Amino acid sequence: MLDVLKTFLSGDEGVPEVDGRDPSQLAAASLLVEAAMIDDTFVQSEKDHITEVLLHLFDLSDQEANVLIDEAESAVASTHELYHFTKALREAFDYDKRVELMQMLWEVVYADGVLDDFEANLVRRVSGLLYIADQDSGRARKRALTQLGHSIKS
Repeated sequence: MLDVLKTFLSGDEGVPEVDGRDPSQLAAASLLVEAAMIDDTFVQSEKDHITEVLLHLFDLSDQEANVLIDEAESAVASTHELYHFTKALREAFDYDKRVELMQMLWEVVYADGVLDDFEANLVRRVSGLLYIADQDSGRARKRALTQLGHSIKS
């Protein structure tokens, strides 16, 4: 598996298929992990939320989701490039599914109750790379806040 990740990180081959897994799974998990880690903290509430998101998105078991998070952490630690991840998701997900993923990204960055400037910037960059309209990303953010029970703040 490490060789697969090294090949991905060094070349233009896109997101690798790991152990027969759909590359969009690693791509989505990596973006979620990057969103959680960009403020230099990866708290349990964020990891728990990512697990829930992966269970919902890909119908995984808890163990499969935890393995996927570990793989995503390795991928994120090895690269700060978002393009391969977002390209894989643009190819695998239709527009509505990408907007749903945006909501999940917003939920992850708000999971610890604080929106860091780096987190907000990352989610906005991902939105652009996924070709999500600003209005749809904004609505996804509002839904995320409502889902988490937070009031809407700027």
